[in-house]
Amino acid sequence: MTARRDFGLLWAGQSMSLFGDHFMTLALPLLAVTVLGASPAQAALLPFALFLPFLPLGLPAGAIVDRLPRRTVMLAGDGVQMVVFGAIWVTAVTGVLSFPLLFGLVLVSGCALVFFQVAYTSYLPGLFHDPDELHGGNVRLALSESTAKAVGPVVAGPVIGVLGVAGALVANTLSFAASLVTLVMIRHREPPPAALVRERGWVRRDIATGLRFVAGHPVLEPVLACGTVYVLFLSMVETSLVLYCRNVLGLSPLWIGVVVGSAAAGYPIGNLASAALMRRLGSSRALILSATVSVLGIVAMPVLGAPGTLGAVGLIVGSVVHCVGEGAFSPTSLTLRQTQTPPELLGRVSAVQRFLLWGAVALGSLLAAAVTALGGLQAAVWTGALGTILCLPALLRRGIRTPRRPALTLG
Repeated sequence: MTARRDFGLLWAGQSMSLFGDHFMTLALPLLAVTVLGASPAQAALLPFALFLPFLPLGLPAGAIVDRLPRRTVMLAGDGVQMVVFGAIWVTAVTGVLSFPLLFGLVLVSGCALVFFQVAYTSYLPGLFHDPDELHGGNVRLALSESTAKAVGPVVAGPVIGVLGVAGALVANTLSFAASLVTLVMIRHREPPPAALVRERGWVRRDIATGLRFVAGHPVLEPVLACGTVYVLFLSMVETSLVLYCRNVLGLSPLWIGVVVGSAAAGYPIGNLASAALMRRLGSSRALILSATVSVLGIVAMPVLGAPGTLGAVGLIVGSVVHCVGEGAFSPTSLTLRQTQTPPELLGRVSAVQRFLLWGAVALGSLLAAAVTALGGLQAAVWTGALGTILCLPALLRRGIRTPRRPALTLG
């Protein structure tokens, strides 16, 4: 019962935090363009700032988190992000905020996000030792993220329309405060990490151990390679989408929120289908099917999208299909990683995953900014959509075609 209560607190806190995060999907680029007078290419650099820290900090964070209580790391990460977004709000309403300052604050938030995410994705196996319960927890957390993606931008549109971007900034700040409170209320305490001597070079050696494990694993390596390629090009589409809707399709903030939010309606379908797919096909084949569906949906987005209401409907249809695939892929790959990784390596393997995937978001955002500057928003969307096809050959290698079900007992 204690584990379920603590998971309920974790789930509630992260649901509120994720909801606030997706206010930022709409608010940050609009804040940069409408309040600070930034160009679309500059606005595309904000996601780059948020995810850039995963490149230098992602791997060291895994080594550090494996030697610290993960709940403590999560508390620190939430606290820093609450302060950062509160500072963005204060400087925006007082007229002090500039684009370089906004970029720097988002960069600080990204540093905190690195450690939070590595600890967060390594924490759940300590609560649930049964693989089925673990996957159930992962599905619930994925459903919260899906709901936030669907509802957050839809609600953010009217909030921004009535209160301006300051309203969205306040909502995100309060969501981090709520998450912080729920983490404080969790009773579960992890066993103290093994007392390891921190001799010179320990971070480098711990990182190397995690990298060798992932590189040598017949399933985790192709899954992570697929995810990295996929996220690199998908981030180009997502970085460009808000301003693509505004500048190319001519949609208002209200309708941009509807397009971005309703397009995410496919995520819960995929989340709920993931357990059935794992039981019927095994995790490996479920991942192949999910990735294929997702890529087909992304490619359909620029194909069906066109100026006007009809283009908005086309974007929604393509994105719903892609979100069904991604919604099934995400919890399946997470459960597979957690059940195939020894507990003492969970932080480092999670760090490798975050380093690759979230680092790819930073590079994809930078690539989107470059393509937007050279060829416009349409070129960025088309390049990103077609590039996601490359994730499929990255996945179909090594042991991925072997039927595989979670078989390891955690603990």
